Amino acid sequence: MAETYDFPSDLLAGQEELHQVRAELLALLKRLPWSVEPLDGFSDDHGWRKVERPASPGWTPDEQAEVEKLRQRERELAVFVTCHRFWSEVPPAGKVDARMSVKHAGETATQPPP
Repeated sequence: MAETYDFPSDLLAGQEELHQVRAELLALLKRLPWSVEPLDGFSDDHGWRKVERPASPGWTPDEQAEVEKLRQRERELAVFVTCHRFWSEVPPAGKVDARMSVKHAGETATQPPP
């Protein structure tokens, strides 16, 4: 049975915000055109599968700024979570288990895994 950990509240909050920022970034990237810069569409059927892309108007400066803001916050949170002082208290043999536990600490039994 996996060990239970008493995670500090700031670590849990940082991990939860990291999940939220990543979800927001993924949703934004799915809505945006496939190319940051305006590009013509193309069709390529010479590979092992056909690849087609419509013409892309590119991203607006506001969209680029929003993506960069979310990516920057994602980096800050990832550093905060991975470098948190809590990890120095966990024995080396338990770090992977503890890291997986904190990633799923906010989930309930009714929530499907991400």
